[in-house]
Amino acid sequence: MYIIVGLGNPEEKYARTFHNMGFLAVGDAANILGVRFRKRECEAITAEAYVGGEKIVLAKPLTYMNNSGRAVKQLLAKYKTDASHLVVIYDDYDLPKGKVRIRPQGSAGTHNGMRSVIAETGTCDFARIRVGIRDPQISVPIMNYVLSNVREEDYDLFVSACNRAAEAAVALAKGTPCELVMTAYNG
Repeated sequence: MYIIVGLGNPEEKYARTFHNMGFLAVGDAANILGVRFRKRECEAITAEAYVGGEKIVLAKPLTYMNNSGRAVKQLLAKYKTDASHLVVIYDDYDLPKGKVRIRPQGSAGTHNGMRSVIAETGTCDFARIRVGIRDPQISVPIMNYVLSNVREEDYDLFVSACNRAAEAAVALAKGTPCELVMTAYNG
């Protein structure tokens, strides 16, 4: 069993912001698996899929970015699994826009949502998929940048990046070793 969590903010006004790359990617993962987000549980909206008899739970926390860890902790407890079966997808200001990076573990870096997940779960030993958002041509404080809308001319780039992140998450949840997923999707 795997849990794939996309980090973001639940209000419609955040739908096209950089900080919602995780929500967009987990939505793409649901499309790949042919499921819809219908259930509210554990301070998240979830969808469930079965692949080869194994359950995959997809989740969008409703706690807002900086408290995402609450929902993740509750989901792990409810489904009686540990962080080794967790995949978290999120935006990363430290990566150039449109880049996707998969890692089997790591720190939160500058990301408050990931800080919350690590603090609540008590571990950084879980897979993470980062979608790069930094645009060197834009010079505003990070807080303002991540909550701003993706520029129209960059939208297709981010759609593609989120789709690659979703494919990588589904591959991990299907049991593909992280090293192979990294080779296929990092870049």
